[in-house]
Amino acid sequence: MKKFLVMAFAMMAMTAGAQKFAHFNSADVIPNMKEYTTAQQELETMGKQYEQDLKLMQDELQKKSDEYQKEQANLLENVRQRREQELQDLYQRLQQSYQDNQQALAKAQQEKLGAIQEKVLAAVKKVGEAGGYVYVVDVSSGVIPFVNTALSTDITAEVKKEVGIVAAP
Repeated sequence: MKKFLVMAFAMMAMTAGAQKFAHFNSADVIPNMKEYTTAQQELETMGKQYEQDLKLMQDELQKKSDEYQKEQANLLENVRQRREQELQDLYQRLQQSYQDNQQALAKAQQEKLGAIQEKVLAAVKKVGEAGGYVYVVDVSSGVIPFVNTALSTDITAEVKKEVGIVAAP
């Protein structure tokens, strides 16, 4: 039994030595993808549109508030209360629009970046399987404390190629 265990550990050590490990840097891949650039531009455009919409609402609220301040002393009680309620409603709509815009922007960002991350993951898987690697680690994730790059193959260039990034000459 003792010989069997020694032989099993020896076999495990030999197979462990034959295993191939790889790493890549997603921080070098993702920002260089055309999909990422397009997503960033779309999100920026969306954010600017939301800002413009909110600015219009703020301007309307400010205008109505200024008008109310000028006329407040001369208004009947029921008209004054109605105007105050209108201002309050406008303010609440502005606040709700801001929250809705923030949520929509976050959702759009999650969807767009999620699709990009899925594409990178598929590329890593394809390169990893083609190269016969046991593990492929993203060195930019910050999750792993150490990767010995001398004992691991850097497949960043291959992943870039797989996601459609053309290397500069």
